[in-house]
Amino acid sequence: MSIPGAGAAATKHPSAETARVIARMLTYEVEGQAAVTLEAAGERIFVCSPREWQRQRSGVPRMNGLRAQEQIDPDRRRLLGAAAVTLAAGAFVRTGSATAALPEFPRGTHTSFASIRQIDAGLLDVGYAEAGPAGGPPVILLHGWPYDIHSFVDVAPLLASQGYRVIVPYLRGYGSTRFLSRETIRNGQQSAVALDIIALMDALKIPKAVIAGFDWGARTADVMAALWPERCKAIVAVSGYLITDRKATVMPLPPRAELGWWYQYYFATENGRLGYSQNRHDFNKLIWQLASPKWNFDDATYERTAAAFDNPDHVDIVIHNYRWRIALAPGEARYDELERRLGEGPEIAVPAITIASDFDGERADGAAYAKKYTGRYAHRILKDIGHNVPQEAPQAFAEAVLAVDRY
Repeated sequence: MSIPGAGAAATKHPSAETARVIARMLTYEVEGQAAVTLEAAGERIFVCSPREWQRQRSGVPRMNGLRAQEQIDPDRRRLLGAAAVTLAAGAFVRTGSATAALPEFPRGTHTSFASIRQIDAGLLDVGYAEAGPAGGPPVILLHGWPYDIHSFVDVAPLLASQGYRVIVPYLRGYGSTRFLSRETIRNGQQSAVALDIIALMDALKIPKAVIAGFDWGARTADVMAALWPERCKAIVAVSGYLITDRKATVMPLPPRAELGWWYQYYFATENGRLGYSQNRHDFNKLIWQLASPKWNFDDATYERTAAAFDNPDHVDIVIHNYRWRIALAPGEARYDELERRLGEGPEIAVPAITIASDFDGERADGAAYAKKYTGRYAHRILKDIGHNVPQEAPQAFAEAVLAVDRY
């Protein structure tokens, strides 16, 4: 994660240049029935039967042919009778999707999960929350630093209401997740964290899932999709392509960009390690405030997450993660080949939606990484939202999961 410094450039708006994208109809099978899809700029706008398509073109308002979760909003219906749509967006920005029939409730309605379960998986005894039917299509939601599973406390019930089996694990070094052995190196490498989730899927007997996350969680989704695409049905990645290339991270950035990584350089010192160990509660609250300046979270919301930082391995994992990224700490030999492959900047072919927010500044348009996603892909931009997208905008995050699962 990088925190924009004071005075950092505002989020870049899409180009004013208008791109005309020809909409195309495709026929395919949905639940064994022939259907019509209207697509624009790679985004599925609606799905319905051929008869319903004719009804829409004739101006009939009801869309009985749509499945409940694929109802579209009134503004989108104007597109249905047109042979082309005009998108006021830059060449790399693809926005818009079917609006799912999700239940609506104010952000922060939910404050906890029903229970926390534990399961041995790989090197860890993983703590995780679960929601939805056990036989539903699986979705795994991954948090980052300095956050925890409560980032998804409103997202999980939204997805569960659509029949998904939702798994929300504490990453290594957070909450009730513990290492099974004292001898295991407290390693925060990106490949190690990704393998934790593969091991969790194995333990839960989940062969394939939609993976969605932000910060470390988005990086983990990217890594899993790049290295183990057979385990990823699709991904949602806040801030886009975050796979770390250590050759690039040791190169200097412009001063304002370097300012955003102040805490990483603080962690590079022993003073920083000691300071984080002693002051992690207040330190991480400061990061929340800097990363999401428009999110007026209350103390109770922060405290629910702050408890996860009391994990006995938390400081070791966080410090190693940030030192490893800038080549100040070694990795483990067992992960060398995986990191070599990740250092090559692999493309991601599984279906993907990336989400940008105010936090992403000039990179919000997604142009810097759009070409990394070679499969079915869309990019969404959220205004007035900070870094903790699933907790600040749970409806938008859940809708992205639903949309990418239909790709």
